[in-house]
This record gives sequence, structure tokens and C-alpha cells, in this order.
Amino acid sequence: MRGTRVVIADDQALVRTGFTMILVAAGFEVVGEAADGEEAIAAVRRERPDVVLMDIRMPRLDGLEATRRILADRPTTTAGEPTRVLILTTFDLDQYVYAALTAGASGFLLKDVTPDHLVHAVGLVRDGDALLAPAITRRLVERFAGAGTEASALHRDLASLTPREVEVLTLLGRGLSNPELAAALQLSEATVKTHLTHILTKLHLRDRVQAVVVAYETGLITPNSR
Repeated sequence: MRGTRVVIADDQALVRTGFTMILVAAGFEVVGEAADGEEAIAAVRRERPDVVLMDIRMPRLDGLEATRRILADRPTTTAGEPTRVLILTTFDLDQYVYAALTAGASGFLLKDVTPDHLVHAVGLVRDGDALLAPAITRRLVERFAGAGTEASALHRDLASLTPREVEVLTLLGRGLSNPELAAALQLSEATVKTHLTHILTKLHLRDRVQAVVVAYETGLITPNSR
């Protein structure tokens, strides 16, 4: 965990302090705090963190718009890796979570998270994985896709994918994990991971959360499809 740089954006000082104590005790380096979206953007530009913990409901500029602006700049860490945003929310399936994911966030985390889960989540996102299990991501997308949300900038032309990659993306959108994908396609997990890497690279996506979103938004998967 050491060397991982984190910015915490939340309008409640008590939340920021509590998360800072947990992460520092686990070996993370909290390099910045922000009480609103404007401060979060400035902290990311100044500190170039690995992970941003971003609350949604903040004054001046909310976390959703801050996430959009931060990731639109394609920020990188001091090591040259992409900075990733982990959304904090009070409510399970907050109506803004789907929009946050389409804006490029790597997942979401409830504020009542346990210390161990917080540490695990930040480490997972730092390593470039998605925080959400595929089935949870699917539940989010099925609930909010097409429900009046604005068109996402993540629409992609799937023509760049091979037939096998389209098949993998389809099953991914249906909530299958890597082992389940391997079993369904009769492939090794290593081969599945290779296909996933190619999909993310070709579609310019950060992680499998965004891949699931794209599977729905391009019509490859429709809500409640089997």
C-alpha cells in the first residue's frame, strides 16, 4: 500500500478525518483534502494522486461534475498511471452513481464502509481494477440506463472488436466474473484477461465498470435481457 497517494473530497470534516486515519494506518499517503468539487479539482492537479475518494453531494461544485472535469483532463499520477476516482455515496444505488460511472469513475463506495473494506477498495481501484462486482454494476446500469440520463460520452463503435471480444463484452455486461467467463467460453482465465485488456484498450476504457456501461449504452445488452 505504501506509496499510494490519495485525495479525499467530502464536505464533512469528520468524514475526511476518519478516512484519513484509516488510510494512513494502512500505509497510504493522504496528500490532499477537499471540502467541495472546486477544491478537489485543484488538489488533483496539484498532487497528482493515484486515487480520489469523491463525495457526490458537496457545495459550490458537486462530486459528479468534479469527476467529469477531472477525468476529462486525463490526469496521471506521479508515476505516469491514470488517476482513478472512487465515488462516495450515502445511499445504495444513488441516482447519480450511474452518471458518475459514465463520467469515468472506477466504482462507488458507501460512506458506512468498514475500515477493511475501505482499504481494500482503494487498493483495488489503485491497481486498475473495478471496485464493483460485475453483477452489482449490472444492477446499477439496469436501473438507470435509459431512465432519462443524458447521452454518455462513453458511446463507442464496437466495430473495432473481434467477434470473440464482442462475445466477451456481452457476457461481461450480463454480470459474469472472470472465472464464469472462462467457463462459459471454455477458455483459460489468462485468455479471458487478455481479451478484456484488448477490449479496454480498443474502446479507450479505464476498467470493466465502464465496459459494462458501454455494453448497455451501445445496445449490446438491454436491461433485463438474459
